[in-house]
Amino acid sequence: MAELPPNRVVPLATGKCAGCLVDSMKPPMRVMVFGFRGFPGVQGGIETHAEHLYPLLVEKGCRVDVVVRTCYMEGECHHLWKGVRLHRLWAPGPRFKGIEAFLHSLLSLLAAAMLRPDVVHIHAIGPAIMAPLGKLLGLRIVVTHHGPDYEREKWGRAARFVLKLGERLGMRFADRRITISRVIQERVQLEYGMGSELIPNGVIIPEMPKTQSTLRRFGLEAGRYVLMVSRLVPEKRHLDLIEAFCRAGLTGWRLALVGGLEPGDDYVHSVARAAGGNDHVVLTGYQSGPALQELYAHAGVFVLPSSHEGLPIVLLEALSYGLPVLASDIPAHLELGLSARHYYPLGDMDAMVTGLAALAAQRPSRSQREEIRAWVTERYDWQKIAGRTLAVYRQAVLNERDCSWDS
Repeated sequence: MAELPPNRVVPLATGKCAGCLVDSMKPPMRVMVFGFRGFPGVQGGIETHAEHLYPLLVEKGCRVDVVVRTCYMEGECHHLWKGVRLHRLWAPGPRFKGIEAFLHSLLSLLAAAMLRPDVVHIHAIGPAIMAPLGKLLGLRIVVTHHGPDYEREKWGRAARFVLKLGERLGMRFADRRITISRVIQERVQLEYGMGSELIPNGVIIPEMPKTQSTLRRFGLEAGRYVLMVSRLVPEKRHLDLIEAFCRAGLTGWRLALVGGLEPGDDYVHSVARAAGGNDHVVLTGYQSGPALQELYAHAGVFVLPSSHEGLPIVLLEALSYGLPVLASDIPAHLELGLSARHYYPLGDMDAMVTGLAALAAQRPSRSQREEIRAWVTERYDWQKIAGRTLAVYRQAVLNERDCSWDS
């Protein structure tokens, strides 16, 4: 079969998936995945994680079936993308935030019970509430803990209870557990007495684009804008950054906030109002592909003021472009081990203003940016992450504690 173009989504064909490198002497490991909106091109940290990880697992010999939500993914019911089989399954949509993930996870698990894969991989603690039912149905369950979502500011008391329950059930009933940061790993061990494999998020070192058409579209000048890339949700604290940027008084600079602008969302409206009062603040909406690459490559400083993260891929992406970064001093950010000048105390506006002004005044040289890129590549390589994830699958299937890691 001819190799598929790398980014084209096509109807699912019968037979072996394109891109699978399967040992002819034994069948491929069959993995079914759910717990996020979908990919490619869907905004979100877990979505980006899955978009990078699963094509690499296909290359390593897995058959990967990913269940995505109809409200975020258009097209045929079954598609093939970079060898990954994408299955669109109904979900009620973002207007029903409290039940969307629960219902979709339940339907996904029932589909898994019919297809009988070797491993069911559940992402995030909300969907992990299905782990006990999965075990009851005779499935092997792997759960990745991406962070304590019940700490997010957007959730009410009932939602936080369900998320906490999902964490407890997911950690206790999974055959194997993956945590993306040392902080989360220690939390799981302390609260539930359960061990887990620490497998962080990764990053792909990009080519540095020379084009600037996206910058011209938004009125940005290369090297003279502050960039933030994230979903527009309260725990990302965009309002803090807007205030700090205004107070910093960076002459000739602009602030670019990249993230989807969901209509009817109160927080999005508050960010839009704050940005609307300053001509130097730009809301670009959701960006991906070459446009997002341009925004990263030509930024002067990247800032992530979040109050809650797992291990933020956007921060790794900013470093992959060699950008100077400023982040709040929450544990997930501190785990990267950057020097002190790249952090400020969460919520300390004076310190944020000082840090932002200092980084904007000291532009790194080309060699310094290459050093940053090499540093992040060495620590967060997706190929190694895929090999370690496959080893966890084998442990779940073979019920072995010791299994050599593939690289």
